[in-house]
Amino acid sequence: MKRRQWGRTAPMTGHNVEAKSDLFVYRELTDQEKDFYADQGYLNLGRLLTERGVRQMLDEVMSVWTAEKGPANPDKTWLENALRPDIHHCSDAVRKYYFSGPLVDIAEHLIGPNIKGATSQLTFKMRGNTMPFPWHQDNAYGELDPYNALTCLTALDDTDLDNGCLWIIPGSHKQGQLAFARSKVDRAALRPVEMKANEKNAIPVPMKAGDCLVFHCHMMHRSEGNRSKDRDRRVLFLRYADADAVEVYNDRKPRLGRLIRGTTIFPAVEAFEADLPLD
Repeated sequence: MKRRQWGRTAPMTGHNVEAKSDLFVYRELTDQEKDFYADQGYLNLGRLLTERGVRQMLDEVMSVWTAEKGPANPDKTWLENALRPDIHHCSDAVRKYYFSGPLVDIAEHLIGPNIKGATSQLTFKMRGNTMPFPWHQDNAYGELDPYNALTCLTALDDTDLDNGCLWIIPGSHKQGQLAFARSKVDRAALRPVEMKANEKNAIPVPMKAGDCLVFHCHMMHRSEGNRSKDRDRRVLFLRYADADAVEVYNDRKPRLGRLIRGTTIFPAVEAFEADLPLD
C-alpha cells in the first residue's frame, strides 16, 4: 500500500533534477520509480510545466480550440466535443514539450533508446461537457506492437472528481492486450471503446496544473464528465512509442511519428515530420 501511495504523489524532493527551463522542469527517474512503473503501470511525475509554461501553452492552444470548437453538444461525438489532434502543428510550446521536453527522457527510460512521437492532442472537458468516457486501454484505439507505448497526460488545469479527473486501475496493465471489438465502421463513426473492468481497485488521480501522469498502453482507465459549473478540465495528451512500432490494425504498417531519439528501420518514419525542429 505504501508503494501505491508513493506512486500517486511522486514527490519531486530527492529526485535528480537536471535542469529547469522557463517553461519545463527536467528530471530523471529513480530506480524506485522504474520499479513502481513496472509493477503498477503508472507514475505521477509531479510538475513538468512551470507556471509560465502552463500559461504559454494555454494561450497558444486556446486560440486554436476557440476558433474550431463550439459549446459541448450531446449530439456530437466525443471526438468532436473533446479532442483536437496534432496540436503540436499549432503550438510551439507543445511541439518543444513533445519533441525535446522532459518527457522524452522519461520515455527513453520506460520504452528504450529509440523513440517516436505517436500522438499529440488536446483532451478537453470544458465546463458543460458532462459526457463520460468508459473504461478502456489506449492500445484499443491504436494497437501498437511492441506493446510498450507510453501515454502522458499533462494537466493544464487543476483536475479533481468534480471536473472529471482520470480514474485508473493500478496493475491492470499486467493483463496485457484485452480483447475488444472495433471495426472500420466503429472507427469511421468515432465510437468509443468500452471494456469490462474490475473496479474494486480503481483510484482517482487528481492533478495540479503543470503535473504529468504517465501510464502503460495496457492501463485500464476512464473519466467522468465535467460536472463543475465554473471550471474547465484541460489536458494535453501525448503518446510515445518505440521508433519501430507498427499498427496491428493496419496490416502492421509502421506507425508514422516524428523520430525523436535513436534510430528506426523504417524510412517513412525517419522522414515523417523531419522538417519540424526538435527544439
